[in-house]
Formats: sequence, C-alpha cells, structure tokens
Amino acid sequence: MKPTVFFLLQLAATACHAQAQAPQTPMPGQILVTGTLADEAGKAAVLGRLRELYGAERVVDQISIGNVAVPANWNGYVQKLIAPNLKLISRGQISIAGNNVSVRGEVANEAQRQQIASDIATSLNPTYTVNNGLRVKAAEAEQGLLDAALDKRIIEFDSGKATITPAGQAILDEMAAAMLRLRGRKVEVIGHTDDTGLRASNVALSQARAEAVRAYLASKGVAADTVLVSGQGPDRPVASNATADGRARNRRIEFRIAQ
Repeated sequence: MKPTVFFLLQLAATACHAQAQAPQTPMPGQILVTGTLADEAGKAAVLGRLRELYGAERVVDQISIGNVAVPANWNGYVQKLIAPNLKLISRGQISIAGNNVSVRGEVANEAQRQQIASDIATSLNPTYTVNNGLRVKAAEAEQGLLDAALDKRIIEFDSGKATITPAGQAILDEMAAAMLRLRGRKVEVIGHTDDTGLRASNVALSQARAEAVRAYLASKGVAADTVLVSGQGPDRPVASNATADGRARNRRIEFRIAQ
C-alpha cells in the first residue's frame, strides 16, 4: 500500500522535521515548503499558489516527488487551504498528511484564531480532520487580560493630589489580581492628566500618581520591580480637553505590557 501524501508548510524560519532531504534553514521571512507529493503537477500547483500569496522570493522549495497516495480532490483542497488568512499566522506550521490537517503558530487575537480554524474547516469536506494548534501571541493575550480588568474604568485620585480614592483602590485590587496572573511579566503604569494648569506641574502629578499606583499594587503582592512607571502629563490625550467629559477621560492611569 502506498504511503499517504505528506505536505508541510512552515510559516517561519524554524527547523522542520527531518524529511528525505536535509532541510535548509530559511532566512527570516521566508516560507519553507517541504514534504513528498505524488507528481510534478501537484508540486507546481502548490508552489505557484504560495508564490502568488507570499512572493516568489520568499518561498523555499524542498518538496520531493514520491510514490504516495493522494486522497480524492486533494490538490484542490490544498489550493483552498493556501488562502490569504495564512499571512496572519507567524512562527507557524501547517501540516497536511492525507486527510489530517494540523495548524500551529501565533495570531494576534482570539478572533483570528477562531476565524482561521473555521475557514480551514469549511474549505474541506467532512472526511478531513483539523487540529487547531493556533495560539494568541503572548503579549496580546496578556494585554487583553489587563484591559479586561480595567474595563475602561478610570482610577480616581483626590483632586490635584496623588492620593488614590477608595473607588480607585477597588479597581486596583482587581488590577493586582490580574497582574499576579502574569507571573512576573513587566507592566508599564503610565499616568496622564488633562491640560488644565502648567504642563510641568501636570507631568509631575502624573508621575506621582503612577508611583502611587505602583506602591498600592506592591501592597497587594505585585513585585515593585515588575512595575515600570512614567508620567506623560497632558501630552497623550484620548479625548478633547475642551469639555469636562473629555478632560475626565484624559485624567487616567494606563497599563501596558512592557515590550
């Protein structure tokens, strides 16, 4: 009995599983294509589609021709799988072994992870099995955790001071719990103000408030050396300072995963 056709597309410059020929290591940004196909026509179709999608200069061809069995309409299904949404995957790999498809790698968010897997499944017939090994990029997932904990709320301080109000402390209790889940990942705490008053005073106040947040988080178990602080004053508004509502939105503490 012939072995099943095997095809592996790597979406990053990483080492691949050993094949009949020793694999090269592609340069960053190149696409490594390796495996065994049944004929030259199938190989040409795969390479043509990949070169159209990524550019000919990026595709590294390591496909060999062998005595392998091809499932019905296999070439057509492979063409459907090599779709534009593959470009959303980084550091990834797609393996097509007969009727088994496995996709791994990183995407920007959960919506992309689910959409790509859904698109792959709907492009195939029910005889195919799809294993979704995609994961959300760590920094994106971690930032999402912080954003969900803050939930667009504003941490309040006493007017003109760096003293956190009880309402602000309640929000920071939730932020501390979220940051403890990050297991030591560094987070930037950035203070912002509106443009009322002198810029120098606002910068100093925003810095003092960011430092007050770090001290409060430390009291809740967040290691102080994992919290970086800065005060941006009025320099990065998110709303117009011409209205009371806009000024209130600009007086805020921002939490960002440190890059």
